[in-house]
Amino acid sequence: MTEIANASHEITVQPSGRTFATQGGETILAAAIRGGVGLPYGCKDGACGSCKCKKLAGEVSHGPHADKALTPQEEADGYVLTCCATPRSAVVLESRQVTDASAFPIKKMPVRVAALEKKSHDVMQVRLQLPAADKFRYHAGQYVEFILRDGARRAYSMATAPHYQDTAPGLELHIRHMPGGKFTDHVFTGMKEKEILRVEGPFGSFFLREDSDKPIILLASGTGFAPIKALIEHMRHKGINRQAVLYWGGRRPGDLYLDAWMREQAAGMPQLRYVPVVSDALPEDGWSGRTGFVHQAVLDDFADLSGHQVYACGAPVVVESARQAYVQQRGLPEEEFFADAFTSEADK
Repeated sequence: MTEIANASHEITVQPSGRTFATQGGETILAAAIRGGVGLPYGCKDGACGSCKCKKLAGEVSHGPHADKALTPQEEADGYVLTCCATPRSAVVLESRQVTDASAFPIKKMPVRVAALEKKSHDVMQVRLQLPAADKFRYHAGQYVEFILRDGARRAYSMATAPHYQDTAPGLELHIRHMPGGKFTDHVFTGMKEKEILRVEGPFGSFFLREDSDKPIILLASGTGFAPIKALIEHMRHKGINRQAVLYWGGRRPGDLYLDAWMREQAAGMPQLRYVPVVSDALPEDGWSGRTGFVHQAVLDDFADLSGHQVYACGAPVVVESARQAYVQQRGLPEEEFFADAFTSEADK
């Protein structure tokens, strides 16, 4: 069996007909990224389930992954997680979210910390300066990975739209403090301006599908707002006038750390509504807005999502609850749900 696992195998993606080949022992997703074939994915670690596809033919073996990302029943029903599936034969997958050849090249770059600004008790806005000679291109909604000294990686979404690279090359990231987290402890206690870090990107299949004119629901929990902010800036820049509503959820009002910025955008974009939702408001918060779980607020407001697209970003439990409820209870077509679940090292 070793020869089979280490051989090169052809992967075909339907209905697009795109093909690519894996090299010895390579996962399907790694080969797709290398070949410029944009399969959907999020964490690349078997934790979030964003890369789940139906296998139409062929054999794969799965590496370690979370049961919630791919249940034993789903595996028995022929679903695969491309991020940890290695083919043992030629494989045919079904994935409607495969992107065209507009994928941008993935680069490794040194970056310099340009500014650090605390936006709430546990969210740091980090601005990074990119190498002057190098133009970094990405889709609004994608992410970069920091490569730490020991080779570990941490992924964060770009919080600004790509057109800003023309006038002010740099990246803005929103980093939430995970106490005890190797990287975020450093961001909150030791990181200084001018520090040099290494990043690689862009990664991810979370970006606006501009070939559709369907109304949009944007759903964010916590720092899942970062890529949504980039999408909103991109829509404004491109004059995309599709009806859109953002539901942004936090535990307390302070967790909606760019609330004033968001209200300003909504005031200047007639097609965009903003619905902030707080789950655990205390009397001293003086909160008079919507309360409860953010994905539930959408269910309360929409009886039918069959004509919509949903872009959801944030905690895996929020993203997965939304996906199931909107598809099963509100008629959202499964292929119109686009997501980026923010998996922490603890989730993995």
